[in-house]
Amino acid sequence: MRCGLILLAVWMALSGPVLAVQPDEILSDPALETRARDISRGLRCLVCRNENIDDSNADLARDLRILVRERLVAGDSDAEVVDFIVARYGEYVLLMPTAGGANWVLWGAGPGMLLIGLGIGVLFIRRRGRPGDEPAGLTEEEDARLQEILRD
Repeated sequence: MRCGLILLAVWMALSGPVLAVQPDEILSDPALETRARDISRGLRCLVCRNENIDDSNADLARDLRILVRERLVAGDSDAEVVDFIVARYGEYVLLMPTAGGANWVLWGAGPGMLLIGLGIGVLFIRRRGRPGDEPAGLTEEEDARLQEILRD
């Protein structure tokens, strides 16, 4: 009984992404189907976010898979299909955005913030650790005032 449940759980975990592409979506030409799968792996499901459309069961992902296959059947190259999808849905649909144009800001933000943080940390440690930065003693007036306060 326990072994059967484990096998069922493993089968369900492994079959989830496989069941995303429905049989009626699969192209009869194996070469076109392979190209469609390759393109689909690089396109983000707009509903599931960080899942490609090939692995998603969302209705929008299904529509995108069908659109990719329609464009391939129409004779578009892989790049033309991706360009068509990006023109329609924006660059967000790409799981791996291009590293050009305005995206340089996004690609450089992480390393840039790390370098800025390291620089601030180094400056803080350097300024804190100087041996000649001991506070000056109290002046005679300040010392007299302190003694007066302590007496009260």
